[in-house]
Amino acid sequence: MTEFARYLGIPTTTRSRAAGKTTALLNVGRACHLAHIRKSPPPPGSAHGAAPVAYVLVPPGATAKTLITEFARYLGIPTTTRMTQTQITDAVCHTYTQAGVQLILIDEIHRLNPRTTTGAQTADLLKDLTERLPTTFVYAGINVTDTPLFSGTRGAQLAGRATLVDCGPLPARHGTRHPFRDVIADIENALDLHHHKPGTLPAHAPYLHQRTAGRIGSLTRLIRQAAITAIHDGTERITKTTLDAVRLDHLAEQHNRPTRNR
Repeated sequence: MTEFARYLGIPTTTRSRAAGKTTALLNVGRACHLAHIRKSPPPPGSAHGAAPVAYVLVPPGATAKTLITEFARYLGIPTTTRMTQTQITDAVCHTYTQAGVQLILIDEIHRLNPRTTTGAQTADLLKDLTERLPTTFVYAGINVTDTPLFSGTRGAQLAGRATLVDCGPLPARHGTRHPFRDVIADIENALDLHHHKPGTLPAHAPYLHQRTAGRIGSLTRLIRQAAITAIHDGTERITKTTLDAVRLDHLAEQHNRPTRNR
């Protein structure tokens, strides 16, 4: 996950399913938020400072108005059904600028289809926002280069503003580094299990990589479910036996299924 922090400040899209795109987005947002707090801590007596990061999920069948409403909802900007798209957009641009939003994360971007009327209007909205808001946009989606998202006149405008980061499965080794093991260590450090021994999960990195095919989404689900089990049964620790007992998503289970000799 920490691999994606270096892309802060770069308009980005991701493309592979089950590669942990949402996890990566949230981790980038967290890194940006913490960096902002360190640089500009809230004033004394104030519990909240600026809002440097916004996260927006593209709804299914999104129209320009439903998408801009999602922008408004994130910062609690009041809207009514009688408000026009232009009115909501103006309120969003004003509030986001006043709040000091520096990074806007837009997830499930592959749901947009600029070839349809509503999709074209929604793409135009995003282009308008990138020109009106002094912030960095990060898009995440599945197989975006294989969809109409980057084709046609409007698709070309988006493609011309984005740097593609292919977010495929994480390798077990990259040169002298072990990125998958590093991710496991980060996840383990976030666990709050009373009897779990630090270093246990990184020691099982080869097994976890084989079990999840290097997919961050599958990895986080596996460890999360194992942690929940450890809390429920009172052991408060994760072992390989605990991990073995967790049934993963279908994609990971298909990869992990042994091949029978004929």
